[in-house]
Amino acid sequence: MPALMEKDVKKGERIAKKLARAGVASRREVERMIEAGRVSVNGKKLDSPALNVVESDEITVDGRPVAAAEPAKLWRYHKPAGLVTSARDEKGRATVFDRLPPELPRVMSVGRLDLTSEGLLLLTNDGELKRKLELPSTGWVRKYRVRANGNASDQRLQPLRDGITVGREQFQPMSVDFDKQSGANVWLTIGLREGKNREIRRALEEVGLIVNRLIRVSYGPFQLGDLARGAVEEIRPKILRDQLGIKREPDAKPQAAKPKGPRVRVQSGRNSPGVSLRGKKRGGR
Repeated sequence: MPALMEKDVKKGERIAKKLARAGVASRREVERMIEAGRVSVNGKKLDSPALNVVESDEITVDGRPVAAAEPAKLWRYHKPAGLVTSARDEKGRATVFDRLPPELPRVMSVGRLDLTSEGLLLLTNDGELKRKLELPSTGWVRKYRVRANGNASDQRLQPLRDGITVGREQFQPMSVDFDKQSGANVWLTIGLREGKNREIRRALEEVGLIVNRLIRVSYGPFQLGDLARGAVEEIRPKILRDQLGIKREPDAKPQAAKPKGPRVRVQSGRNSPGVSLRGKKRGGR
């Protein structure tokens, strides 16, 4: 097997970044996989992510070769309520990855939506792109249509616009627009730049409004639009190039993927769902 030369170490890239770009997992998750002894380079098991690799190195995860990185792609997905945004669920609940069309490659979600939340969820095959889009420094506004039980007034909503403290946690100022009062419920459009755990629900509850429906309608420049519930559509290469600076040869015109029912996922051994393997169909999104 090829040896990892000192001059290659300086020229290569970090192993975690390499595997994230290959779509194995996020950089942080790759580091955990390395700590668990699941990653080897040129036959040597790693115990630290402090290693650079080059194209000639042979990398394996759980003993299986990792496929080369594919061009970064991004998809819009209309998440229905009632699905968990994770690869597995300890309680056995259905996940968004159980409902994705089988022709989709292995993908990761950009951020999360709660079990009862719905709307736009971005998916990518590239761990570095996922990380970039999730960073608060990206500065992209996420917008939500929110239905909440209670009556709204500017006075009641102003703490959200100023930045509210819930418990010991400080939330950044949100943009809050009153849409309409419909019986016992109020409809609002809320925008925020960093989404903490159940932030909108917790913030509204603090001012006496109980959320009973939450729909993400945009994530930065990407819109939910009229994408059908459960449908997936690839974002065109030109848009990725214009919005993110990602350059790659345009593919054929992306087609919307129609949602299908649950799929049976076969897992064996210690294979992590999300590891791209040569000669194996990638699964476990």
